[in-house]
Amino acid sequence: MQDIAHAPQRTGLDRELAGELVRFLADRALWWPRERTLFVADVHLGKAESFRALGVPMPSGPTRTTLERLSQLVKACTAAHLVVLGDLLHARAAQSDAVMRPLGDWRGAHADLRISLVRGNHDQHAGDPPAGLGIEVVDAPHAMGPFDLCHDDSDAPATTQAHGPAQARTGYRLEGHVHPAVRCAVRAGRSLRLPCFCIGPNRTLLPAFGDFTGTALIRPEADESVLAIAEDMLIALPPGAVTPGRRHLSAARAFPRSGNRR
Repeated sequence: MQDIAHAPQRTGLDRELAGELVRFLADRALWWPRERTLFVADVHLGKAESFRALGVPMPSGPTRTTLERLSQLVKACTAAHLVVLGDLLHARAAQSDAVMRPLGDWRGAHADLRISLVRGNHDQHAGDPPAGLGIEVVDAPHAMGPFDLCHDDSDAPATTQAHGPAQARTGYRLEGHVHPAVRCAVRAGRSLRLPCFCIGPNRTLLPAFGDFTGTALIRPEADESVLAIAEDMLIALPPGAVTPGRRHLSAARAFPRSGNRR
């Protein structure tokens, strides 16, 4: 087992993925301590601004609050590398001053942090972030150690030609895109819709990190497990537990997150 002392202020659930110790965080992020790398997906900066550009009334503030949460997480984990698994920006309208100014200020406050963006479907339309922000932009799937970093499961397999014919990579996939959530019954007639991690033998699906993103209900496969997120708690749901009407929370094991509540 590897040392996880790089994140002493955070509690979460430690698991092994592809032979590497990682920590699932209720902050909707995944921490890889050996490489001091933090993974988030679907930040969607500028979504509210994009809606306002179309004439839809929207509250101000999601971009700044999302960046503040990200700052707290980077600091708490003492992260050296931040990886966004697609959809950093929501749309072309996110390239406006209303989004780029706070993003530039945020980047300046984290000048020593290496940042990588794996292009997602929204990034394709929004365009790459300005070069002055110093964000490395790569196409999916992008290899990092035993992991294939992706945005969604339609990303074409990467190939290598080190010896002989090209071979499809078979790394463990870290993905976003879906904004996964599960519905958990808490008592008769009442349920909660909770964002979640979905963990399988070949991939882990990360929840959306952004504050203004929404969720999509998923039905995990029999060999997949779920970590639901209820405010500052991670709730472990066993494989096959997410079924209509089942009382998940009463039988689940919860893992509290320390630090400030979101």
